[in-house]
Formats: sequence, C-alpha cells, structure tokens
Amino acid sequence: MPKSRIRKKADYSPPPAKQATNLKLTSRAWVAPVMLALFLIGLAWIVVFYVTDGTLPIDQLDNWNIVVGFGFIAAGFAVSTQWK
Repeated sequence: MPKSRIRKKADYSPPPAKQATNLKLTSRAWVAPVMLALFLIGLAWIVVFYVTDGTLPIDQLDNWNIVVGFGFIAAGFAVSTQWK
C-alpha cells in the first residue's frame, strides 16, 4: 500500500491589523504619571492649606480647600482604574 504524503500546515500568524489594534489597547503609559501627579497635587494642596493656616491656595474657599485636595486624590484613584 502506498504511503500518503504528510501535509504541513503553515504556522498561524494573526493579521497585522489585529496586532496594531491590540498594541493600542494595552499601551497606557500615561496612566501612572497622571495618577501620581493627581495624588501629589491633592496632597500638596492639603498640606499648603494647613501650613498657611487657611490663607492659601485659595483664600475664598476657606475649608473647602480640603475638599478640593481630596477631589484631586479621588481623581487619581479614578485614573488608576485604567491601569493595566
């Protein structure tokens, strides 16, 4: 009985379009610097408020300056959910 030929399959390689879109989805290098910047801005805002006895950063906001500082920190946590 004659032997049948062995067929070799080509290795699978995804189309180039899928590789390019996958790279864009996983490339989030902006997240960590923005997150850390928001954390530090919020912390600095609160520290400056306490060190200057409430006259800085914005005198008219009075104790709402604390809320603004925590707002920056909360925004940093919101940005951190985008980190992969």
